[in-house]
Amino acid sequence: MTTRICVIGAGPSGIAAIKNLLDEGLDVVAYDRQEEVGGNWIFSDEEGHSSVFETTHIISSRTLSQYEDFPFDDFDPDTPDYPDHRHLLRYFQAYARHFGLYDHIEFRTEVVRCERLNNRHWEVHLRRDGRTWTERFTHLVVCNGHHWDPRWPQYPGEFAGEYLHAHQYKRAAPFAGKRVLVIGGGNSACDVAVETSRVSAFTAISWRRGYRILPKFIMGKPSDVVGQRLAWLPLSIRTRLSDFIIWLIQGPNELYGLPPVDVKFGQSHPTINDELLYRIRHGKVHPRRDIARFDGHQVHFKDGKVESYDAVIACTGYCISHPFFDKSFIDYSEGPVPLYLRMMHPEYDDLYFIGLFQPLGCIWPGAELQSKIMAREIAGKWQRPADIKRRIARDLQRPHYRQINTPRHTITVDYHLFRRQLLRHLPKDYIRKTPRSSIAPALAKT
Repeated sequence: MTTRICVIGAGPSGIAAIKNLLDEGLDVVAYDRQEEVGGNWIFSDEEGHSSVFETTHIISSRTLSQYEDFPFDDFDPDTPDYPDHRHLLRYFQAYARHFGLYDHIEFRTEVVRCERLNNRHWEVHLRRDGRTWTERFTHLVVCNGHHWDPRWPQYPGEFAGEYLHAHQYKRAAPFAGKRVLVIGGGNSACDVAVETSRVSAFTAISWRRGYRILPKFIMGKPSDVVGQRLAWLPLSIRTRLSDFIIWLIQGPNELYGLPPVDVKFGQSHPTINDELLYRIRHGKVHPRRDIARFDGHQVHFKDGKVESYDAVIACTGYCISHPFFDKSFIDYSEGPVPLYLRMMHPEYDDLYFIGLFQPLGCIWPGAELQSKIMAREIAGKWQRPADIKRRIARDLQRPHYRQINTPRHTITVDYHLFRRQLLRHLPKDYIRKTPRSSIAPALAKT
């Protein structure tokens, strides 16, 4: 059978995979359940569709959130530092049009099951408009994302009001005049707390531990751009310096009634939000400790406080999920994810996972570099190392950050270290030269 590649998903990682496979002259077919490219960035009120919120803006800046092959300046030089979801969706669609990807994508098509046959081929079972059929491929590229299968918290008792996950939250309007409790301290939780507080009668946010809140701007620049200036430093020094800068700007969490941060920078995912602390200090969002139990409409907190709420919104993350694989074959929902360069399976050299990592930054620039390596390997221009299992084991033992042991922290990478790691496997002309800067000029501007 001649080389024929199946790509699952046409979100930001999927379209990067399609584009780079086509660049190598390979035969590609992609399948996506939606009617357009963009994945989660397609806003929809439909509860079954995992999409951004009505007011979502990206939390990494345009500078570090663009494809190398299609910079924002080529799309729209007036792109703001933090574009909203509408702007980003147009960007992904423009990318797909520019590189002729639409002819290779079958929309409204669900990948039901994938089976690896003894002859090393993949049999992919598909469904669209009530019709089912199978296709056969030589390679399988998984780009189905990891922000769509809700992870629910577990508390004793039952809540009698409206209980929903961030997956179901679309806009703040339905919570007008209500008492709302938001669970979580990540980006989604803080955004939901801020947005609902504009219309609710009362909004509180419950944290089980301290989260580090980063501003979107430092010294008039996007915070990740400032961080990029320090990327040449050893990671241990960079994290300590980042901690100091954030402490200097924000002060300790305790000043805002929030639990203290008790881990080093990078040991848990930071939250990028300019409004939460402002809303707390203006009495619009009310900090609460971890939940002890539910009792009807009452919520009992671990510090003894008891309050009544109309709605509880659990912003507690997502499971890594690949429902088209039998769990006895692949299951990354718990524990480490043993993939070389965060994409190559140690046993099956015809299976790739693109975008299955969580940087302290944006995913798709790394997914683009992964796609280039993958495409070059399939085209016979690059060869994976013979000791791939040893390298995977080493990477799992020596991660970029030794993070706290939660399901959310199994696929974390440092944006800059991971980028450099991927670039080492590509020709030199893929490297975009970025001038170094020393610590002194950055600190002098604070």
